[in-house]
Amino acid sequence: EKSPRYLAVMERAAKEANWGHPPEGRYQGMAVHGAFGSFTCQIAEVSVSQDGKLKVHRVTCAVDCGMVVHPDTVKSQMEGGLAFGLSGALGEAITLKDGRVEQTNFVDYPLLHMEDMPSVDVHIVDNPTAEPGGIGESGVPAIAPAVTNAIFAATGKRIRSLPIRLHNLERS
Repeated sequence: EKSPRYLAVMERAAKEANWGHPPEGRYQGMAVHGAFGSFTCQIAEVSVSQDGKLKVHRVTCAVDCGMVVHPDTVKSQMEGGLAFGLSGALGEAITLKDGRVEQTNFVDYPLLHMEDMPSVDVHIVDNPTAEPGGIGESGVPAIAPAVTNAIFAATGKRIRSLPIRLHNLERS
């Protein structure tokens, strides 16, 4: 309550994501972030199969970046940042063997594929009296902790390093 802008994005994201009531077999995780005068909350909705296969189905994002001049730009920046952050969280990794980088190009560097991109809902929290905040990087930081919090809800396992693909998510 001492941080009303954080609270506003959390409440908006929770409302839009139907927080606490995901579809059967899916789990939710939440993360908030603030920087450059902007505040975001992301809620990831995931499923984890018995054999440990992770699927991110949906991400709901609320953002308060102060006065908004171009709402479509804000939504596009959030979607793009979220895709960038999700790609890194799920699979991107540079590995070394005998002192050399193993990846040579995109063929062996696992980027997020289109079929793995979840549906994304971006909701702008209206705050026209606040100074405009930065929006370029705001979509990136909260997605990894939102997904790992959802994984914890699904499996009871805490993920503390990235990428997630290097962890065993099998459910016992």
